[in-house]
Amino acid sequence: MKEKYNITGMTCSACSAHVTKAVAKVNGVKNVNVNLLSNSMVVEYDDAVSSSDIISAVTEAGYGAEIENNKVTSKQTQKLPYDTELENMRKRLVISFIFFIPVMYLSMGSMAGLPQFSFFKHYEGSFNYAFTLFLLTIPVLIVNRKYFINGFKALFNKAPNMDSLVALGSSAAVIYGIFAIYKIVHGYTYQETSIVMKYSHDLYFESAVTILTLITLGKYLETKSKRRTRDAVEKLISLTPKTAIVEKDGKEVTVAYDDIQAGNIIVVKPGGIIACDGIIISGAASIDESAITGESIPVEKKQGDKVISATINKTGHIRFKALKVGKDTTLSQIISLVEDAANSKAPISKLADKISGIFVPIVIVIALISGIFWLYMGESYEFALSIAISVLVISCPCALGLATPVAIMVGTGKGAEHGILIKSAESLEMAHNIKAVALDKTGTITEGKMKVVNIQSFKYSQNDLLQLAYSMEVKSEHPVSKAIVEKAEELQCKLLNVENFTSYSGLGISCTINNITYYAGNRKFILDNNIDITKISNMLLPDKAVAPVYIADNNEVIGIIYVADTIKESSIEAVKGFREQGIDVYMLTGDNKETAEHIANQAGINNVYAELLPQDKENIIKEIQKKGIKTAMVGDGINDAPALMRSDLGIAIGAGTDVALESADIILIKNNLLDALTAVKLSHATIKNIKTNLFWAFFYNIIGIPVAAGIFYKSFCITLNPMIAAAAMSFSSIFVVTNALRLKFFKAEEYSKGDKIMKVIVNVNGMNCNHCKMAVEKALNTVDGVVSAEVNLEAKNASVTLSKEVADSDLMNVVNEAGFEAVSVEKV
Repeated sequence: MKEKYNITGMTCSACSAHVTKAVAKVNGVKNVNVNLLSNSMVVEYDDAVSSSDIISAVTEAGYGAEIENNKVTSKQTQKLPYDTELENMRKRLVISFIFFIPVMYLSMGSMAGLPQFSFFKHYEGSFNYAFTLFLLTIPVLIVNRKYFINGFKALFNKAPNMDSLVALGSSAAVIYGIFAIYKIVHGYTYQETSIVMKYSHDLYFESAVTILTLITLGKYLETKSKRRTRDAVEKLISLTPKTAIVEKDGKEVTVAYDDIQAGNIIVVKPGGIIACDGIIISGAASIDESAITGESIPVEKKQGDKVISATINKTGHIRFKALKVGKDTTLSQIISLVEDAANSKAPISKLADKISGIFVPIVIVIALISGIFWLYMGESYEFALSIAISVLVISCPCALGLATPVAIMVGTGKGAEHGILIKSAESLEMAHNIKAVALDKTGTITEGKMKVVNIQSFKYSQNDLLQLAYSMEVKSEHPVSKAIVEKAEELQCKLLNVENFTSYSGLGISCTINNITYYAGNRKFILDNNIDITKISNMLLPDKAVAPVYIADNNEVIGIIYVADTIKESSIEAVKGFREQGIDVYMLTGDNKETAEHIANQAGINNVYAELLPQDKENIIKEIQKKGIKTAMVGDGINDAPALMRSDLGIAIGAGTDVALESADIILIKNNLLDALTAVKLSHATIKNIKTNLFWAFFYNIIGIPVAAGIFYKSFCITLNPMIAAAAMSFSSIFVVTNALRLKFFKAEEYSKGDKIMKVIVNVNGMNCNHCKMAVEKALNTVDGVVSAEVNLEAKNASVTLSKEVADSDLMNVVNEAGFEAVSVEKV
């Protein structure tokens, strides 16, 4: 079982380390992930353990715990922990500063040349001065009592944390200040002027007030920054509508989001938000899915199409049946994935966790040793106390504990913004180690659906042939038929009257139009119907990557329509991007070798494995890994699941099967291979950010502690005032969080259509028949950079699709060499 808990009372990485140890000791607990940033914990345990056992372990460790409510509700009904924490901190900060200002004026004003009240001056005013500072300190101690309660509680539980260091440092300052007041009273009583003047200058109340105020300021700014790390998740949560319109007993009723049930019929008007996942039962609309897929262009939806939660109806009026509601919706699952990833721990954070667990006790020991050492060296009690307090305060391990989780949360959130769902911090870290990527072909590199790529007509015009094929195929559900229908509807062909329609599974179809029987299908189907194909056998396009659909009447073949699964234009750019990152690219496909090599050549992939079974794909991944190469697999089908599981990093295309999505570590919602490249680059940026954070967190403590301990005092008379130490500690945490927020400026890979994929028209003279057409197309397809070429005999030109810049002269030369006259090349 896996369960998430909210933890209260944690303030630093030492706290999270102690909670982790306490829960891990419970028999039956398999794994514990404590996240300081979100004050949460995810625990995996077996049936022998109950949630009450886990809560008890946390409570005994000195912290609070409760099971998190995973129910996703409307933003308007949610009160976020960060908001409450910020409100409380703001009040504490305001009160602290109200008293901090007069304390600093009294204690430091004379040194700055500011006017002082005679009531506090000289020997006569010493007691007034000391007691007033004490009175001004009390409210600051009370409003910041949390540090003392949590700090000493953790100390008594033998698990000292950041609060323990602050509590010890400020308590020492206050206790010494009270001691100084007694000494001043003693000096007055026995007329010992030197004692009065000495202790009136060494009260240390201002140090306690400054430490508490600056630490609170730092924690407030830190919490405010941490709040911003959840922006991506908050944006997703804010997409949840407050209400929805549901049909009940023939009437439209507005219900709360939480009351929507599976099976409800929901009405969405223009401008309305789709509250849950479902299927349209009536109406049509233009749906803005950018919030989920990142695709800015609205998608046209009609009856029978699926709709996704959190998308917006731009135009149209639809009714849909709710299929997935509440935590089962796409939006809720995305939020859950992002939060799970943010709450998980990357392997890189293990070093910081180990150090944090023993860091605070070591700091306390260093502070004691430093104070005793300077007393032994003959320095005053005040000096030794100042050194000990400075060591305690500057060493708070907040920055160390925040170094990894803030970057992970921002990184996974940034991925979600771009339609990249990263399931765990480990997956995010692994992506930057990838040196080889294996790609499935169908649906990953290619569109995953058939398209008409060429038309040969031997009897009618191309449009007439397409109209005839359209009328025949419109009743068929075969993918090839759908491709022909889509092409015909794109060219606005009209339907002819069809009779006697018959479909032959795996072969083709036949029907009667205007009392003539026509056939459409593969070569075997045409031969089985005793139709001669020898006349056109030498006219077939040589490209084996396309499938020919023969169109024939009772006597002869009257035309051929070629269909193929076309490459996604962005795939070419993605492959190039992987190679620029030093990542080897492989294609693994179950398709035939000719088709695979054709697509691989277009995409720029050199390593091609075709005609593979699912286990073959897994074995190839295994062979690559044996060379010590970290490998990613990108796929979308059931047959990709074994390879996705075997790979070091499984990446599933979002439109893929449930099995593929379950097997993957990263999910690409947008069906765009460029997003896999973005995931790798995001990983590099996040890990670099984490390393920077860890470096500064370690470097800060390595430098700060020796300086605070007075290592440079004898040589350079340099010491660290406790007030400066408090400011420095606060700044270190703010720096780490702010540095992580730089990831918000990370930009995803975008397909630069105009630059990479272009079309040109080559005007050609001398073409008269289909033999000429085929010869020109074949010649143009031999040019490096040509994706496809399609000749229009009537227009006397060839439409050429390019994957890169190709010189006009190169295109014209191959046409001329084929025996035709290339007149000009026009950019489209």
